[in-house]
Amino acid sequence: MLQTLASHWPQLILILSGAMATIGIVHAIMTKEDVRAATGWVGVMLLSPFVGAIIYAVAGINRIRRATISAQRPLDGEAASAKHDGDIAVEKLITERYGLRFAGLKTLGDRVARRALTSGNAIAILKTGDEAYAAMRRAIDGAQRSILLETYIFDNDEVGRLFVDSLAGAVRRGVTVRVLIDAVGVRYSVPSILMLLREANITVDLFNGNIVMGLRLPYANLRTHRKILIVDGTVAFTGGINIRKGFSAEFSESASSVDTHFQVTGPVVADLFSVAAEDWRFAGNEALKGDVWQVDKPSPPAGQPMLVRAVASGPDARIETNHKLLMGAFSVARHSIRIMSPYFLPDRELISALTTAARRGVEIDIVVPAVNNLFLVDRAMTAQLDQVLKHYCRVWRHKGAFDHSKLLSVDGVWAYVGSSNLDARSLRLNFEIDMEVLDTGFAAEIEARIGSAIAAATQVTLETLKARPFVIRVFDRLLWLGSPYL
Repeated sequence: MLQTLASHWPQLILILSGAMATIGIVHAIMTKEDVRAATGWVGVMLLSPFVGAIIYAVAGINRIRRATISAQRPLDGEAASAKHDGDIAVEKLITERYGLRFAGLKTLGDRVARRALTSGNAIAILKTGDEAYAAMRRAIDGAQRSILLETYIFDNDEVGRLFVDSLAGAVRRGVTVRVLIDAVGVRYSVPSILMLLREANITVDLFNGNIVMGLRLPYANLRTHRKILIVDGTVAFTGGINIRKGFSAEFSESASSVDTHFQVTGPVVADLFSVAAEDWRFAGNEALKGDVWQVDKPSPPAGQPMLVRAVASGPDARIETNHKLLMGAFSVARHSIRIMSPYFLPDRELISALTTAARRGVEIDIVVPAVNNLFLVDRAMTAQLDQVLKHYCRVWRHKGAFDHSKLLSVDGVWAYVGSSNLDARSLRLNFEIDMEVLDTGFAAEIEARIGSAIAAATQVTLETLKARPFVIRVFDRLLWLGSPYL
């Protein structure tokens, strides 16, 4: 037997390579919805059957099948009727206040997102890391029943240790605490924060942290980029800020970066909790149930019609949810679209939607950092800016501290904020959490924040892009080819 294998190993490797490539090709053509992606992966596996199939197994399979928590089960008759009546009331309110186009956008959200647009919410904008960390720690220090924290990065530094102290204090008071950190993000600091959390008796788990032969296969490229903190089921914090001193002027001083976070109360807190609870169950197979995890569902107060939807997206059944909502929002814009993103690398569909809106006369401003924390992403982003500049969009390079905020507003009415960047990783690979907000007051605050950045920015033009040395432009375009995985 061994002698036969030794004498025929080239044929056996050829057969194995062919079988692996065949399985990979069949999987790609049966699961990929983008014909370009399917064609690309088929080409890779045809040209290099063995290596191509391995690369596809690691980086090409981008869907996770996940169990859902009981909140996602079908509603009973009475609850379904109440939800239907609520939807009608909200749609009537939107039509009266903002017009049929935003009522249509609400219908789109109902069909592509699992959670409803709820009224009676309140959102406070936390404009710096220090402001956000202080508010989050105050809520943790005042917790009485439960704390659920999900984050991409939780560094073992001065800020991370402050959070460990607050969470440990809550545990000593008898508060039930759960902390979920992404398996990639937890390794941004060495040693990681895990030992400190566990020594403080804080229950912690890793998202997508199962290791097989040293690798997280087949989902090594998929991460939770969500930042959610729920305290006592009554208040939530979400947005773009990770837990690390790089966003604290107190510890990093002039080298600190800027970001935007949000403190949320109202019915949408229950939806944010359900997203984080589902992720926790996926990671550790524990359902967060019982009185300690009871989430308040307050009735909408009079005179507070802020409409908010929690939008969860990721490489599972909700793939491209935020992509579809953004396409819809760009299509209904009449006056303005304001975008602020640290990493602006949208796909062709979003670029087409933006440039089509610009051709209709919609004023479009896109703000990106003058100096980026990710060099390769910045170069790839620069290579793509001409695609929007050629079609009436304005692009601004914001000077000063690196701004990690992800902010978007349409017509001063509709806003979209949270953890998603406008790049392939956020749109297709990461698990993200955003909020769709329909409220003129909130949208005005977002536009003012973007406007302040524009006031301290330099406008990018086609002339300045073309004036760069040819070698640099070629280098940028080569990096742009790899933008889907940067």
